[in-house]
Amino acid sequence: MTRHARNCTAGAVYTYHEKKKDAAASGYGTQSERVGKDSVKSFDCCSLTLQPCRNPVVTKDGYLFDKEAILEYIIAKKTEYTRKLKQYEKQLKKEEAEKKELADAEKEANLIKFMSREKNISHSSSNSQPSTSSSVSNLANGKHKQLPSFWVPSQLPDAKRSKIEKPDPTVYCPISGKPLKMKDLIEVNWTLVKDPDDKKSLIAKENRYMCPITHDILSNAVPCAIIRTTGHVVTMECVEKIIKKDWLHPLTGDKLKEKDIIPLQRGGTGYALTNQNLEGKNERPVLQA
Repeated sequence: MTRHARNCTAGAVYTYHEKKKDAAASGYGTQSERVGKDSVKSFDCCSLTLQPCRNPVVTKDGYLFDKEAILEYIIAKKTEYTRKLKQYEKQLKKEEAEKKELADAEKEANLIKFMSREKNISHSSSNSQPSTSSSVSNLANGKHKQLPSFWVPSQLPDAKRSKIEKPDPTVYCPISGKPLKMKDLIEVNWTLVKDPDDKKSLIAKENRYMCPITHDILSNAVPCAIIRTTGHVVTMECVEKIIKKDWLHPLTGDKLKEKDIIPLQRGGTGYALTNQNLEGKNERPVLQA
């Protein structure tokens, strides 16, 4: 490639660099950018408010929430379900009333048709024959009742309302999308870092929490797990090397099971191995060439 190959416009091939350059100038094409550290929440922050949790709780899947925020979310979803259920029941009652009106109208139309047929039974057969017309008009022979006319408001096509589906009473986790219940929320018990020389507030501290067993500092770069029975947050290294040997709680001595260890979903670091979604995309109209 020569020095000015990128600026060459006489090539027969639409190069990748030209395509990216034109997409940036025209506003077409999907933009992708790697997410920085400032765009990723910390491991001890709520997944809804993105702020440090005051009363942290965790789900079975390891997603951390502030208790106040997640309870407001659950109540809001239940209130929305109640509202949608009332609309659905109102729609059912309206459909039943419409069906009843149609049945009554059809019954009355059949009765009128029968009565008119009885009255005209003595008429001559010439009067009963349909009149043939050679007119090519769209409104001839009663066609004006079939074809919609956009000039007459009474003959405009009807716009039917969208049908309301029956609402789902299940509340789903806003992050994982799995069913969520209030009784499944587990309270988290953090262990504060004891540093007498550090006089900063808890939020201002960079190292706030530690493992109660190994005293390792917890951060986004350290895989953590929560013991479901007590809510203590320990490192995965502690789980693999200490807890899984005899399956006993190191602090209380209680018997543990595999389901009692809940891996905590971390925020993100600069390494692609830590998280799977570290890229943000802005989808725009595609520039085709």
